[in-house]
Amino acid sequence: MSRPAVSTALLVVDVQNDFCPGGALAVPEGDIIVPGINAAMAAAPSVILTQDWHPAGHSSFASSHPGRAPFETTDMPYGPQVLWPDHCVVGSHGAAFHRDLATDRADLVVRKGFHRTVDSYSAFFENDQTTPTGLDGYLRSRGIASLTIVGLATDFCVAYSARDAARLGYAVTVHMALCRAIDLDGSLAAAFADMQALGVAID
Repeated sequence: MSRPAVSTALLVVDVQNDFCPGGALAVPEGDIIVPGINAAMAAAPSVILTQDWHPAGHSSFASSHPGRAPFETTDMPYGPQVLWPDHCVVGSHGAAFHRDLATDRADLVVRKGFHRTVDSYSAFFENDQTTPTGLDGYLRSRGIASLTIVGLATDFCVAYSARDAARLGYAVTVHMALCRAIDLDGSLAAAFADMQALGVAID
């Protein structure tokens, strides 16, 4: 039996243990949004989850750069890159979704950041801005033209996903009540400005 067509979807970004309190790259109050996201998923016609999924020794980890510390910035072939604590390593507890997240509701899980030499914040492209994750093709094949985005962290993976979705022609809303931010050196204000300049609705 074929599924009924849908035109809108909920994109839930990186609600994983390492981004929640107690995790390697914890976002303040990252776990508080889980019940609200579950309620939003229950009401959404389609749900896509993203999952950071890094091999050990990933190039975005500060530990892969002797003498460098987490949250410093380095230059990669694709541009500036924040160096992060080791996080969301393939198969680890930290990479798993938060235990209370209703993952069975998802139609698709997009894993990103699995190429060792390039990071991937966006659900659509890796940080080189050219390597696709495949999500755009999936959404277009299902006729989905509108996205509501929630999850972690507002100023990195949520914002990058929202900006890329807007550039690709989707109608995009970021539901702020169900997001939380890192806010690294003004990154949250910059993310808001970038998203709004591209027509992303912030509610």
